[in-house]
Amino acid sequence: MYSQLYFDYNATTPCAKQVVDVMLPYFHEDFGNPSSSHHPYGWLAKSAVEDASSGIAKHLGVSPSDLIYTSGSTESINMVLKGVCRKYRNKGNHIITTKAEHKAVLDTCAFLDEDGFEVTYLDVDSEGLIQIEQFKAALRPETILVCIMYANNETGVIQPLEEIAVLTHENGSLLFSDTTQALGKVRLDTVLQIVDFACFSGHKVYGPKGIGLTYIKGNEDYSQLPSFIQGGGQQKGQRGGTINTPLIVGFAKAIDLAYENQDSEKKRLENLRDQLEAGLLEIELVVSNSNTAQRLPNTVHVSFPFVDGANLLVALSRQIAVSNGSACNSASVEPSHVLTAMGIERSLAYASLRLSIGRYTSENDIEKAIAIITSAVSKQRENNILWERR
Repeated sequence: MYSQLYFDYNATTPCAKQVVDVMLPYFHEDFGNPSSSHHPYGWLAKSAVEDASSGIAKHLGVSPSDLIYTSGSTESINMVLKGVCRKYRNKGNHIITTKAEHKAVLDTCAFLDEDGFEVTYLDVDSEGLIQIEQFKAALRPETILVCIMYANNETGVIQPLEEIAVLTHENGSLLFSDTTQALGKVRLDTVLQIVDFACFSGHKVYGPKGIGLTYIKGNEDYSQLPSFIQGGGQQKGQRGGTINTPLIVGFAKAIDLAYENQDSEKKRLENLRDQLEAGLLEIELVVSNSNTAQRLPNTVHVSFPFVDGANLLVALSRQIAVSNGSACNSASVEPSHVLTAMGIERSLAYASLRLSIGRYTSENDIEKAIAIITSAVSKQRENNILWERR
């Protein structure tokens, strides 16, 4: 194992041993294709997928028929956005989203914009929340889809989806919410009752990479999106290709484990998060970007004035795994688009860290992280003449 402390659980989580154990038989023993309907190998695989789907659906408070398996949330996002636009193009060509969405949504919207759809990008305030009045003003008769992330992957802020859902549906529009980061951290059964579409990724909840879910609320109209991947007609014809039995079984087990003690784990993470945040706020001039009342229990996002963010990450990388934003955008030399959307100036956005904790984070880890970051920030500032002249 690496000697680093791991504080990047929002990027990915380790696959739980219990998850690996339940997957293994479906790689080399019960390896049949669930679509092979004429022999026991296929029957066993199909039964495993059906059992997994029933378990996931029960935890989420939805019907198994509302679930489509994908390779992850990015595919699910593409599936929903492009599918809705294809299906309802005759009704309208307008999409509403926010400037603080995950890049998977923003890049898909940019693609659709080139394909003739008009996208409105809502501002967010200094806490990362949309303004309901601006949202109301953006709605139009031709608005076919609203895409609002439930819990932000960088700051952890939770959007007021209840009010958003009412306004969206009153307008005759559909609501998609990226719920990837929320799974296993906060309850989602109420959320899934008010949205039309949602998405999940297994690797965010101690499951395997390469497996995700699209939630499509059962409805005689929009529940059948156009086929996203053609070939074989699997999954109600909406996503062709051989169903990945081992990963689906693993995903279901991961969700089982997450729901076993979700309330107590949420409380534990909140306590550790608050301890981490309080310790970092002891550093002179540090700013919290994630101190809203409604937020994920595991995420802290802070900025350090008078610090070069790139140099800080390099210095920290020897001892602690952290990030400055979304792992999907780590190659970018630009500051976090989430922070700039919140009105944070570019120089401060560059000098920011996202710390996300998880199942294996201990109080001792928190104390060590605070000490490591405090020391690293101090050393960075020693070499900054502006710090001396502040």
